[in-house]
Amino acid sequence: TMAERVLVVGSGGREHVLAWKLAQSPQVQQVLVAPGNAGTAKCGKISNSEVSVSNHAILAQFCKDHHVGLVVVGPEVPLAAGIVDDLTAAGVPCFGPSAKAAQLEASKSFSKAFMERHGIPTARYGSFIDPQEACNYIRTADFPALVVKASGLAAGKGVIVAGDQDEACQAVMDIMKDRAFGSAGETVVVEELLEGEEVSCLCFSDGSSVSPMPPAQDHKRLQDGDLGPNTGGMGAYCPTPQVSQELLQQIRETVLQKTVDKMKEEGTPYVGVLYAGLMLTKQGPKVLEFNCRFGDPECQVLLPLLKSDLYEVILNTMNGKLASSAPVWHQDSSAVTVVMASGGYPGSYKKGVEITGLAQVQDMGLQVFHAGTALKEGAVVSSGGRVLTVTAVRPSLETALQAANRGVAAVGFPGAVYRRDIGHRAIAHLNQHRGLTYKDSGVDIAAGNKLVDMIKPLAKATSRAGCNAELGSFAGLFDLKEAGFVDPILVSGTDGVGTKLKIAQACSQHAGLGQDLVAMCVNDVLAQGAEPLFFLDYFSCGSLDVDVAASVVGGIAKACEMAGCALLGGETAEMPGVYATGEYDLAGFCVGAVERGALLPRLGDIAEGDLLIGVASSGVHSNGFSLVRKVLERANLSYGSPAPFDKSGQTVGEVLLTPTKIYSRLLLPILHSGAVKAYAHITGGGLQENIPRVLPKELAVDLDASQWSIPPVFSWLQKEGGLSEEEMTRTFNCGLGAVLVVSPLDAQRVLRQLQAHEEAWIVGSLAHRQPGAEPVVVRNLKHSLLKAGPASCGELGVKMNGGYHGDSSIPRKRTRVAVLISGTGTNLQALIEQAKHPYSSAEIVVVISNRPGVQGLKRASLAGIQTRVVDHKQYGSRAEFDSTIDRVLEEFGVELVCLAGFMRILTGTLVKKWNGKLLNIHPSLLPSFKGVNAQKQALQAGVRVTGCTVHFVAEEVDAGAIIVQEAVPVLVGDTEEG
Repeated sequence: TMAERVLVVGSGGREHVLAWKLAQSPQVQQVLVAPGNAGTAKCGKISNSEVSVSNHAILAQFCKDHHVGLVVVGPEVPLAAGIVDDLTAAGVPCFGPSAKAAQLEASKSFSKAFMERHGIPTARYGSFIDPQEACNYIRTADFPALVVKASGLAAGKGVIVAGDQDEACQAVMDIMKDRAFGSAGETVVVEELLEGEEVSCLCFSDGSSVSPMPPAQDHKRLQDGDLGPNTGGMGAYCPTPQVSQELLQQIRETVLQKTVDKMKEEGTPYVGVLYAGLMLTKQGPKVLEFNCRFGDPECQVLLPLLKSDLYEVILNTMNGKLASSAPVWHQDSSAVTVVMASGGYPGSYKKGVEITGLAQVQDMGLQVFHAGTALKEGAVVSSGGRVLTVTAVRPSLETALQAANRGVAAVGFPGAVYRRDIGHRAIAHLNQHRGLTYKDSGVDIAAGNKLVDMIKPLAKATSRAGCNAELGSFAGLFDLKEAGFVDPILVSGTDGVGTKLKIAQACSQHAGLGQDLVAMCVNDVLAQGAEPLFFLDYFSCGSLDVDVAASVVGGIAKACEMAGCALLGGETAEMPGVYATGEYDLAGFCVGAVERGALLPRLGDIAEGDLLIGVASSGVHSNGFSLVRKVLERANLSYGSPAPFDKSGQTVGEVLLTPTKIYSRLLLPILHSGAVKAYAHITGGGLQENIPRVLPKELAVDLDASQWSIPPVFSWLQKEGGLSEEEMTRTFNCGLGAVLVVSPLDAQRVLRQLQAHEEAWIVGSLAHRQPGAEPVVVRNLKHSLLKAGPASCGELGVKMNGGYHGDSSIPRKRTRVAVLISGTGTNLQALIEQAKHPYSSAEIVVVISNRPGVQGLKRASLAGIQTRVVDHKQYGSRAEFDSTIDRVLEEFGVELVCLAGFMRILTGTLVKKWNGKLLNIHPSLLPSFKGVNAQKQALQAGVRVTGCTVHFVAEEVDAGAIIVQEAVPVLVGDTEEG
């Protein structure tokens, strides 16, 4: 299937984490959150939508118009209101229980009666619609009947745990007489007060089978030590060590599976997430309440521990496939989330407090999930009681709590209220129950052994003459005689892959780094004319993820085969506290050998007039990534964005992670032939610093950049970063991964040998170096970089925005633009590309089409822009059609309207109202060739020049004031389409 667009309903921390997890799926192209919050606004694949979620018919139509393939519902209120029933009936797949099944949460009296009917363990209770009867029950029950609940939905706050009978009766009066929780309190449930510890056991249910999630615990009280008023939840942790495997199995059978079985028997199959709030009593676990969705904040600790793809899990749940493909969870990690609430919560609190420091928290290897936040003039501000949650995933509960607390401390949020003791019960439980092991400190020996077993066959495949690559000894051996050397000199090199690591870790694409590491070392050893013989790697991490490590080392082994050297050994170091979870570092070591007479460079032979041959690089290779990351930040591009410097549709991350080329198999036969006097590996320091390393001091390098092909990524970096030519050639390889020095007599022969396997060019020559002159001069670089750039459609924008001097650190207010289209949207595409630029003054907030299903709507959706269809065929009059368009423009706060191939004529009323704010793009040089078929008119008239006009819209067709024009020649043989 093609990648899906998913819509998440809700605006809290739970919905942010759902969107975050769904966006990690390669099968998901875009996640819309309605209404969402500041955390879900324009963040990689995630963006907010203003579509109404309370009107299910409008929502269903929106999903169809925008190709939304799945709706995931966060909160309980829409579920109880039948959102799943209505969307499913309209043919839109929606994840969650039906309104009938959601009664398990939406009606406490239904839920208690259901448990009683089926013998599901729960507290004893009575259900009342008369306050007097409820009070009699409280005073006469032979157990402490002190828990008073409003039966309906009260946002998780409709439960009062009373201290004595008087307080309980008062609670009944508050709920039933004074309507403390509105209509939720028409029926009251009075329950036995249970003693014990509370846990939340959630599961996925496909209607027949359940798949439990790890048990979690949330903290309802506002203050440390479980003091203060009840809240919606101040933090949570997962898993709960108090719940053993046996106990979880018992809960699965007696509560979760039984509930799902009985719901199915009663004709209301339960599909979705079922949440059982349990009390672990001396008599065993008892159900306090059911919820029909993920808990908040439990969701913030559960989903970060889910190893499987959430999108796939949801599909399997909706398609009844849980039994055959159960979700997989991270086993050796704990998650803690701490809620930061507004001062005054759960009472009244002020909104609009600015929040800072969120980027630093992310850099600490933590996740911030937004709840009550909004964007105001580019800043994040508070807009609710619970404002955000900071989540840490670490090898142990203690380290996770410490990390989450450090994260909370780094957030600048004046007056925030939060707890510092999330998980205190579990930590007490653990400290009581066991002695320490090496694994508790964060080092897992078993995982290390498993990794070695996975790597052994990969290393074995790299065996070669002189070495059988058997891992597991204290040291590795290499036999130079067996490898055929007579009088060898050993050559060694070591390197890492720099901050390219950061990009691989952010994109979770680890396999290519192995080749980068081997290439960086092998290509260096070649510079002495040596054949690479064996390689060692060092992989260090905070906590060993066996799959990631195996992916990296597997890449190293494959690259050793490509390079012709043996992977002789390596070291995996697990160092908790040195690296954050998910971070690792790499170093490589290569040893080669060369016969004494064949050592390079041959400094005595290198002469003025010798030619330089450049061998193509695959892109940035492994140097300069700290600068690359700065430029990306400045251009506001994420690794998941489509790469503006790539034609094949790859993302920024994919292009940047293209592995470094390994030159050993290509170059060794040519080096052995004796024709090459020197070879330079173009690594850190770029063209400027690496070529002089292999030359006599008295020679200078003259390079001509017009002679080789520069990958588009370099021209983009230069343009976006405003980098000088010197910065480019000192930092990057600019398209040349290696440079060879040869005499003019040998140049053509060597070039032909190279070109049989790889792109190569004669790129320059050596000249005498004048005193004080630069050792390397690169001519024609600016021009060649411009030529290499992706076809630029932003030129017009640059002229119009005059004042742009490359300082994108000043955030400019962007004008909110609506684009009206009728067809393919080719003009729209140019506008979208232009608006992406950091110097653009426009932001396209909505695309409106008067025809459904046209290509332009798809283009807008792919760019993450909201779309609306206002089909003129559905309206009785032009005025009615226009006033609907006007309403949509108002809804999106549009400030400027651009007609791009819009085929309807707008009425005078609308044109007057938007006077001076309506632009049209017309395909001729007005005033010539007004109206439709302008290209055809131009061809018939036989003109030699036509063009394009942007003008204001006036009531008369194509007569408004002209803003800008560009001319285009009409060539012999041109057609309308051409």
